[in-house]
Amino acid sequence: MSGYAAQLMRRIEALDTAAADNRRRAEAYQRTEEELKDVSASVTSPDGVVTVVAGPGGVISSVTFSESVHDLSPASLSTTVQQTIAAAVAAVARRQADVVRRGLGSSELLDRVTESDETLFGDRRPTAPAEDLAPATSGARNADDEVFFEEFDLFESSDR
Repeated sequence: MSGYAAQLMRRIEALDTAAADNRRRAEAYQRTEEELKDVSASVTSPDGVVTVVAGPGGVISSVTFSESVHDLSPASLSTTVQQTIAAAVAAVARRQADVVRRGLGSSELLDRVTESDETLFGDRRPTAPAEDLAPATSGARNADDEVFFEEFDLFESSDR
């Protein structure tokens, strides 16, 4: 075989390899896309009163309450609901990141997004128990709310 023919064969093999890699990558993207559509997270508050299910993109698909809901003040229930929603959104974001990491591999961008989600949503709860919070009055927040809402500024209102 001439040098020119050998060179053409190497190019054809390289093209075949690239095409196969592209097919595998496309299949991985499709699998990842399908998995992401089914990701959800169910989180129950530590006291067992509130359960929140979040789906892809953090969309809340359900909020349910146990019979113990009647034992909570409105302010305590509100705080518990908000904390549980935030935890469910954070959990589904972590699961989505895991799906992407499994399907497409880790990347610096994915790592930065995951770190950002941990900073925004975290798993920490305010130090004051929900039962000690005073009822909300005319949009004013107490000091305990400020600690909580600094960590979860997605709950802050624009009229603040």
